[in-house]
Amino acid sequence: MTGSGQSWMDRALALAEEAREAGEVPVGAVIVEAESGEVLAEAMNRTERDADPTAHAEMLAIRSAARRLGRSRLTGCDLYVTLEPCPMCAQAISFARIRRLYFGAPDPKGGGVENGARIFDRPSCHHCPEIYGGIGESRSAALLRDFFRERR
Repeated sequence: MTGSGQSWMDRALALAEEAREAGEVPVGAVIVEAESGEVLAEAMNRTERDADPTAHAEMLAIRSAARRLGRSRLTGCDLYVTLEPCPMCAQAISFARIRRLYFGAPDPKGGGVENGARIFDRPSCHHCPEIYGGIGESRSAALLRDFFRERR
């Protein structure tokens, strides 16, 4: 990935760093309208701040982009997120009809895309985005590793 795509992942990583500083699991997400290159939404994890187990970066970004566009389907939009989405977020990505999913670090324990539930491989999945994993993986993984090491 080159050009704007890398800068969007860089922005997601900056949001993940902000989340870490706020005591949240360091995950950041950015949604971009692919044709125009416009950033529609960005978010970081806020589960602790909001006392909401669904306040994952992806969920917050999807909600924000949908409100901004005034529709529930985000066709033509790409999602950049620093960690492999969990099953809840993967299902929301499917329902939102996200065009492409770019993610950083894999999540062998809680992932829902390449690991765990593998939501997009299920016959009941409504929509499967194009998936590109490992984008900014080393930085994403280091943020997560450091975050959890500090808490032990």
